[in-house]
Amino acid sequence: MYQIGAAPAERYTTLREQLAKPFSRKDQKATNSTSQYLALEDVSFTVEPGDRVGVVGRNGAGKSTLLKVLSRITEPTRGRVSLGGRVASLLEVGTGFHPELTGRENIYLNGSILGMSRREITNKFDEIVEFAEVERFLDTPVKRYSSGMYVRLAFAVAAHLEPEILVIDEVLAVGDARFQKKCLGKMEDVSKQQGRTVLFVSHDLSAVGRLCNQSLVLHQGRLQFSGPVAEGINYYINNQDLVQQKSLENKVVRHVRMEQVADHLELECHYQLDHVLTTPFFAFIVYDQLNHPVFGATSLHLPPPKPLAASSAGKLLLVIEQPKLLDGTYSLSITFGDGTEDFFVGNHILSFEVNGMVHYQRTPYPNITGVVSPVVHWKQEVTHAVMA
Repeated sequence: MYQIGAAPAERYTTLREQLAKPFSRKDQKATNSTSQYLALEDVSFTVEPGDRVGVVGRNGAGKSTLLKVLSRITEPTRGRVSLGGRVASLLEVGTGFHPELTGRENIYLNGSILGMSRREITNKFDEIVEFAEVERFLDTPVKRYSSGMYVRLAFAVAAHLEPEILVIDEVLAVGDARFQKKCLGKMEDVSKQQGRTVLFVSHDLSAVGRLCNQSLVLHQGRLQFSGPVAEGINYYINNQDLVQQKSLENKVVRHVRMEQVADHLELECHYQLDHVLTTPFFAFIVYDQLNHPVFGATSLHLPPPKPLAASSAGKLLLVIEQPKLLDGTYSLSITFGDGTEDFFVGNHILSFEVNGMVHYQRTPYPNITGVVSPVVHWKQEVTHAVMA
């Protein structure tokens, strides 16, 4: 268990109160109370050597707190953690690095913290630098690094200094797509080829499914599921609350609705503006259960729209007839803005269910993979007819 609490604020006292304090009743009840929140409660699991464990859950579920406890950065309020081997963790940008030291010095510092000798670190040094792609900046203090450079070097150090346990939070999202793919490949090599244990937190369920063989599902600080990764992802997806419409206060976008109507989708967006938008635009992306983008559209692809008047209010209604989605749960992200400036961005703001949008005459979904049903015009030219 890990408890987050707010210490009671100290009240200013008068001289009279200070002088009277030694004579006050000791059993007097304190007027201030401590607010407490259990970030983790009753979480218990075992990870075998060589396991690749994906930790999934909604924001605020306790994933990052769990990794901090496992990395010995934070001590649990109650309970214990038993670890067999050295732990290298990459939890957030800047963790484990001294900002005033250079990249070169931080590599040796991290290796020393892991208990490695200088010779062992030197043997791995060139591999770390090549993987991180920061050769030109090795002798620059890391406080001058961009967040992407920071993460590249931090991951390279954590993965190449041969820890028995590698703990990675969703900090990899800071890097570009190419480096994320490179990191996933390295984590797979570290676990599968070298037999090391990996704990990986990510909202990218496809990455979790590809890399991990075990999973933990957290919800409001409690462990809801522990087991094979495919079952864990299905459990997480099937236990999410559907929110097909949402009202927002004090936002440019005031209300959003996305739902299936017969054999098509309807997306409705209410907006209210207090300034003129010279080139207003609205864009959306639909994602599948593994957070893969399925399709999207933007009004910028249309002829230039008329500027929306200041303090105006209105409603956009999009009828989406194609593509047809197969049964499942999907999520929606939207953007509303002016030209190149975004005034409202809602990532995965809604989730919605599709059921029966695609109909088949025979068995449902015969040998079909994916999430959409394409519009196919079949044409056959018979060059040789078979006689009955």
